[in-house]
Amino acid sequence: MKIDKLNIDGKKDTIEVLDKIFSARINKKLVDNVLYKTNANYKGRRAKTKQKNEITGSTAKIYAQKGTGNARHASRKAPLFVGGGVAHGPKGQLSYKKRKLNKSEKKLSITSLISEKNKHKNLFVFDDFKKEINKTKEMSLIIKKFELTNSLIILDKHSKDKIYKSSKNIPNIKVTDINHFSAFDLAKFKKIVFTETSVKELEKKYS
Repeated sequence: MKIDKLNIDGKKDTIEVLDKIFSARINKKLVDNVLYKTNANYKGRRAKTKQKNEITGSTAKIYAQKGTGNARHASRKAPLFVGGGVAHGPKGQLSYKKRKLNKSEKKLSITSLISEKNKHKNLFVFDDFKKEINKTKEMSLIIKKFELTNSLIILDKHSKDKIYKSSKNIPNIKVTDINHFSAFDLAKFKKIVFTETSVKELEKKYS
């Protein structure tokens, strides 16, 4: 299939792209599952309480086991006492298992989201950036001109070097490359921007 390709001056051309990536079947159930797993893995699981064996203190028996009329306690470090360990409390980040995403899930969720963006006219392809853009103001004008606010910009390495510094401080814009974006990024931003070379790199990676 063919989609529009733009340059910075606004001139239109077309580029041939793979249907299996830009016009694939949109599997919303799979996308929801992948986003759930990704979001769960992003969460910090840092809460931790000390178990009985982690409390610092004497291990001596509190009092004699028999003859006092009291219950048979062994240590002040037991969860029953104030300052003692916590039974069955959170054990910190290492105790939580990461939800595994296999390669086919990642691939299909990304092609589904790209196809959905293309279907709703929220996908843009530009010529590679050949001229370096040093000023944030200049980059902001380009984003405003093409109405690219709230965009994920996925570039080839050469283009990324040309515009990264000028775009990194612009709100609601994320500049990345083919190897460093996820389905979560595609869902988070309303629009996606590619360059011609990054489209070819994407096709090579996901076809």
